[in-house]
Amino acid sequence: MSLVKLDYVDELKYIAVLTLNRPQVKHAFNTETIKFLLSTFRELQRSETVRVVILTSSTEDAFCTGADLKERNGMTDDEWRQQHKLIEDMYQALAEIKQPTIAAVNGYCLAGGFELALNSDLIIAGEEAKFGLTEVLRGIMPGGGGARLLPKRVPLHIAKEWLFTGKIISANEALDAGLLNMLVRPDEVLQESITLARAIAENAPLGVQGVKRVADASSLDTDVARRFEIEVYNQVIESEDRLEGILAFNEKRKPRFKGM
Repeated sequence: MSLVKLDYVDELKYIAVLTLNRPQVKHAFNTETIKFLLSTFRELQRSETVRVVILTSSTEDAFCTGADLKERNGMTDDEWRQQHKLIEDMYQALAEIKQPTIAAVNGYCLAGGFELALNSDLIIAGEEAKFGLTEVLRGIMPGGGGARLLPKRVPLHIAKEWLFTGKIISANEALDAGLLNMLVRPDEVLQESITLARAIAENAPLGVQGVKRVADASSLDTDVARRFEIEVYNQVIESEDRLEGILAFNEKRKPRFKGM
């Protein structure tokens, strides 16, 4: 059984779907899963065809509950540190993917699993989803960006409450706090994610990737962020897609973007 499945929505391979598939442990990731995700994120980063990446799970009871603590129970300190370095690299590779990423979440989305969602650009969740950065309940703290990224999604005082208590958050509470892009029925999560991905994939890939880079840099010093925005803008306007967009507008037709 594949621990993670990589599929494409259509023959053009514009939309990639990564499906976590360890249902017996609510899709917690072991070392083998971490290595596969790391290599796949890097592979997708290099892809010239993929325009959107969706991360989901194979069951509705859980998205991901973080690291497999049963595997960790038998590790030496050195083995644990080696594994965590892989985990750090995995999250960084996900965060740095040039394409927009969507976390399609059902069920439990906890600890490192919640950090997978937080390192994604957008989150679509089912009505029964539950979120939580529960590390403080296990004597540690989030190590994959949770404490840094959550305050960028919800108000700081709300983020601190969730982080300090390790509480489990309902999907409705997550929506009210601003964490989610969309809340839908559990059986609609993947399809709604694909629908959103298609709307994104229809646009000029270099333009979309450019605005992602600039948006991610928006927390930098204002002058630095402004210079970076102009730098990326100047790169995008050199593309063939810019000329195609103008031509399609004048010919009153849908543009055919190639990512060039």
